[in-house]
Amino acid sequence: MPRNSPSLDRATPDRIAGTALRLVDEAGPEALTFRALAARLGISLASLQRRCTDLAGLLDLCTDHLAARLPEIEPGTDWAEATETRFTALYHLLSAHPGLVALRGSRPWLGPHLLARLVEPQLADSLAAGMTHEEAITVYRRIYLLTLGSASFVDHRDPRATQALTRTALASLDPADYPALTGDVAAILPVLTDHEVYYGALRQLVTAADPTRAARPSTPLNGKSGPTA
Repeated sequence: MPRNSPSLDRATPDRIAGTALRLVDEAGPEALTFRALAARLGISLASLQRRCTDLAGLLDLCTDHLAARLPEIEPGTDWAEATETRFTALYHLLSAHPGLVALRGSRPWLGPHLLARLVEPQLADSLAAGMTHEEAITVYRRIYLLTLGSASFVDHRDPRATQALTRTALASLDPADYPALTGDVAAILPVLTDHEVYYGALRQLVTAADPTRAARPSTPLNGKSGPTA
């Protein structure tokens, strides 16, 4: 029997990861099983297991498949611009695949593409801009946690459903006990799925951490220039 079977040829890492992501996106995280994925790929369960032995390996494959889409920033790009570009791109990827985020849980998001496209260049840029190693990793960690959390807790692919669930939950509350939550539901609901909540918080963190900021004209966190002399 040939060593490279047609079944294994169809089970390339990219095809496995892409098919797994489509399965999760269409049917939810609970739908991702090795048997279901093998059936979609048209290969045997044994062939799939030869490529990725367990769920953890499969999730790593999916994560790095997505991370390959992160942008490569031109060397010498302004620190704040490069930082915002990298993390905005990560936010877009995570928001588009909430099922994968749920499956990974607290597992670290590591892999060759993620390290090469996000972690290493971000830390290198921070060091080059004058940060210490401790400052660089602290800033990275703060922005990473903001990004992961903002993408994790809301399914941005279906904002109407997200708002409907929250509306139902708020409707069950007694206004006497929760006047702030029930006082203006129409104002609260859109904010839950507004991407600008993340973008605004990202800009604030980036502005506060920017090591080159001292060399620029003073700009408040609301993004508006202050009065000139």
